[in-house]
Amino acid sequence: MIKRIVKLHIRPDEQETFKELFLKSKSIILSFDCHHVECLQAIEDPFIFFTYSHWKSVEALNEYRHSQKFAAIWKNTKALFGDRAEAWSTEEVTPIDNKEN
Repeated sequence: MIKRIVKLHIRPDEQETFKELFLKSKSIILSFDCHHVECLQAIEDPFIFFTYSHWKSVEALNEYRHSQKFAAIWKNTKALFGDRAEAWSTEEVTPIDNKEN
């Protein structure tokens, strides 16, 4: 499983447009083996949004990132930026059961 957070700086005049675009894009993102996706607006800075997604695998995330659907979503989202996006991904590792026999 891959957990991904993206920090987006949205221009002040484009916040509502971004929220609408995210809602329209959510079902598309979920169709690429993404188990969960949400968007949160920062409390301390209303121009910063964080998207959180939980992917089945790196391959599923990469399939989405290299798709035409992502290209269209990214083009429309990028047009709303006030600054460069920042992204973090972590791989969730399943613990190994190390019981001694």
